[in-house]
Amino acid sequence: MRTSSVRRTALAASAAALALLVTACGGSDGDQDKADEGKGKAAPSTSAAAPAKTLTAAELEKAALAQSDVKGGKVATKLPATDDIAADQVKSEDAACQPLAHAQAGVAQGEPAATVKRSFTGDPVKPSADTKPEDALLAALDTEKVLINLASYEGDGAEQAVQGVVAAAEKCAGGFKATLVGEPMAVAKVATGDAPEGGDEGAAVTLTVAADEGVKAPAKIVLVRKGSTVVTFSAVNLASMATGKDFEVPADVVAAQVGKLG
Repeated sequence: MRTSSVRRTALAASAAALALLVTACGGSDGDQDKADEGKGKAAPSTSAAAPAKTLTAAELEKAALAQSDVKGGKVATKLPATDDIAADQVKSEDAACQPLAHAQAGVAQGEPAATVKRSFTGDPVKPSADTKPEDALLAALDTEKVLINLASYEGDGAEQAVQGVVAAAEKCAGGFKATLVGEPMAVAKVATGDAPEGGDEGAAVTLTVAADEGVKAPAKIVLVRKGSTVVTFSAVNLASMATGKDFEVPADVVAAQVGKLG
């Protein structure tokens, strides 16, 4: 890829990902297909525990990720307007896929009793002095950005939130189209992966999103329920938005956040 092309693609992907985390948001298409092969459905593992306490906004704040909880990267406790997206700013053409669009935008499912948001941006690896300009540009963008939404629910709302995303992933496997804050998002396919550990149930979903210059890039959603609280992690890698290569949601960030829920 020419330097100018990489620059246009990477910068466009960076701006779009930072603003919407998809458009707000590996390998090539073939690599992504291989990565998806063999992965089972994100079937939740249910718990028979008694109904858990519904956390207040103040309690969610205490349980939310803080800078001291991670060894690297940057945790933001106050999100800019471009990242703090409201539910009514996200619309899927197919109503069945709305839970996925909400999750990718960092929006809580359903009607939570309280919500708190955070974001995490990893530290990029600094390229060596002899790195080619186009590679240096991609290296500067090779980091994950994660929107984190903690939402507490009354009754069985938390269970319904996770089940809704799992059901949407099954129904919308062939892709869907949505609008986030007025910007179109085209998802070519939806694949489920292994549910994360540490909670009462969870789900992991990869959206293959149409990015700039024909690139199809992965965007990741991870949900973990602990009692009446659901944590949603919506992640993109800025370099992946330009190259289409796969990436992993930072496991240490997920573990640190889930661990704070007790």
